[in-house]
Amino acid sequence: MSKVRVGINGYGVIGKRVADAILLQDDMELAGVTAVNADYRIRVAAEKGYSIFAASESRQSMMTEAGIPVEGSLKDLLKRVDVIIDCTPKGVGAEQKPIYENARVKAVFQGAERHELTGISFVAQVNYEEALNKQFARVVSCNTTALCRVLNSFNKRSWLKRVRAVLLRRGTDPWESHRDGMINTFIPETKVPSHQGPDARTVIKGLDITTMAGACSHNLSHVHYAMVETKRPIGLDELRYALWEEPRLAFVRSSNGLVALNSVIELMRDLGRPRNDMWEVAVWEDALAADEKETYMVFQVHNEAITVPENIDAIRSLCGLEKDGAKSIAKTDKAMGILKCFLPKTIPEAAVHAEIGAALKLERREFIEEGYKGAEEPF
Repeated sequence: MSKVRVGINGYGVIGKRVADAILLQDDMELAGVTAVNADYRIRVAAEKGYSIFAASESRQSMMTEAGIPVEGSLKDLLKRVDVIIDCTPKGVGAEQKPIYENARVKAVFQGAERHELTGISFVAQVNYEEALNKQFARVVSCNTTALCRVLNSFNKRSWLKRVRAVLLRRGTDPWESHRDGMINTFIPETKVPSHQGPDARTVIKGLDITTMAGACSHNLSHVHYAMVETKRPIGLDELRYALWEEPRLAFVRSSNGLVALNSVIELMRDLGRPRNDMWEVAVWEDALAADEKETYMVFQVHNEAITVPENIDAIRSLCGLEKDGAKSIAKTDKAMGILKCFLPKTIPEAAVHAEIGAALKLERREFIEEGYKGAEEPF
């Protein structure tokens, strides 16, 4: 089977990461990337040997004069690809869609664009099959991706009743902190709900969720506080096991020194992650709580990295490379090194949660048997 040819329109925070991830897949090849300037970012792409194109014909001569080995414009790149990943700034993707349509290529857009642009908002473990063989899909934003991953563990078990979440957003991306970095302040978003709640409903249909958000004076990712009202009481072991079974969620513990956003990012550095990226949602296991009505969770979302595997799976879905979403997720995770346990040699989570799962299964079986027998019947 020939590889799918993929182009990246916009070599920025997401684009450069998706480009690197494509190179790790055995069913895809990177046809090229576009840029609008000649700064260090696109020069790194040239150092890596990527084929470089100007995002528009008007930029081509400027980039060539600056010493960038430009092979043409976006229109030329589109002739070489089966699918384009649009990583352009907010609103530009909508302007580019007619160009992709005329070129008869498939396209994946990012969460800054509106759901209506494609009609399909994508999170691989929730609705992979919805995008199968379609022309366009939109990978939702970092925060919406995280909410959908976490809440999918509840939704597929029919636990969900209502969700309330508070999002503490990073002030700015690290690479542009010099432009508009916030210092010593917090800016609440005055619109309730914040956009992530309604956006999550485009992925998990019928989701009852309200989100509030605000921007903080840090740039090391986002943090979410989620309070999930359930249809029946959910025990702490049930909660823990449901999150463990869900792809692309990983536990961290303050008892291991992972007490803050910076220590989790430092863990990613120590693990040798490229750009200290964390593709997983990091859930604080020792902060999980449950009562008779609700469960409570705190989790960290690395805004620069979390949607990268979603883009890879969206390519597979649009191009029909794999019909089974779970198989695509497993393939992507293996290629990229996405983990369920960050420290498996010293923290045997798989064995611990297998034991929890077995105990829960036994407990359910005993409950059903008791229900069949009836409390009034003799032993």
